[in-house]
Amino acid sequence: MIEVKELTKHFGEFKALDSLNLHVKEGSVYGLLGPNGAGKTTLIKHLIGIYQQDSGTVLVQGKPVYENPDIKSSIGYISDDLYFFSQYTIDDMAKFYASIYPNWSWERYELLKQVFPINSNRRITRLSKGMQKQVAFWLSICTIPQLMILDEPVDGLDPVMRKKVWNLLLQDVAEQQTTVLVSSHNLRELEDVCDHVGILHNGKIVVERELDNVKSDIHKLQIAFSSEVPKEFLSKEEVLHSSQNGSVLLLIVKGNKEKLLSKVQKENPVVLDILPLTLEEIFIYELGGMGYDIQNITI
Repeated sequence: MIEVKELTKHFGEFKALDSLNLHVKEGSVYGLLGPNGAGKTTLIKHLIGIYQQDSGTVLVQGKPVYENPDIKSSIGYISDDLYFFSQYTIDDMAKFYASIYPNWSWERYELLKQVFPINSNRRITRLSKGMQKQVAFWLSICTIPQLMILDEPVDGLDPVMRKKVWNLLLQDVAEQQTTVLVSSHNLRELEDVCDHVGILHNGKIVVERELDNVKSDIHKLQIAFSSEVPKEFLSKEEVLHSSQNGSVLLLIVKGNKEKLLSKVQKENPVVLDILPLTLEEIFIYELGGMGYDIQNITI
């Protein structure tokens, strides 16, 4: 669905994207992660055809996006910074969407009034931020997009509405093979909906894999020995994080699970537990080795 190769973008002397590569399969939910300033929004603006790349290719459904109305009309986009015409009601905005999106569904529009309990005659700019975000989803879902791109999508929505919105999106993924790319700092929420993740850092994708495979390669071990920790313990392994509390050693280690356990067991630990690893921990410790780790600061 999305194929980005060697994408580079400069703003003056600043290189926002650096030979970036991205691959998103049709019918998948792809979580785009990264620290502030990593280039997530810049990448998204290339995917929806706002920015033209300095070099590289940006393809959606095998075709360039920039200045391609046919491809753009198949993309739904919701940003964190919403914009609606100041005098338009929801019904007015729906008519505008219907005029530019060929797959617009008035049947969906009427059905979704049951999900989004907002009077469609109300002027959008007079609604709260959360209600405006509901309107954005309401309208975008009615365009029946083949690709939905979301930038911090559910900020401002209450927990019940967040659940409703994700249920609607995942229903389209299952029934219509809609592809969803979502950028968010709410990693706990992404963990529940994404099947693929990409971690963006300094303008490059540094990790891109199926979520289950990412978790299978990084392990959280809790270990205790009857005496001191053996010297050179796991020194040849890729240890992303290590901390010790009393006699208990906590390790985040990258590598083959069976080989790691075999090495640990040779040292006869008193305790050896494998703890569940969250997407947030994967994000923190993957970037920790790239100069974006958490450091204690005394003030």
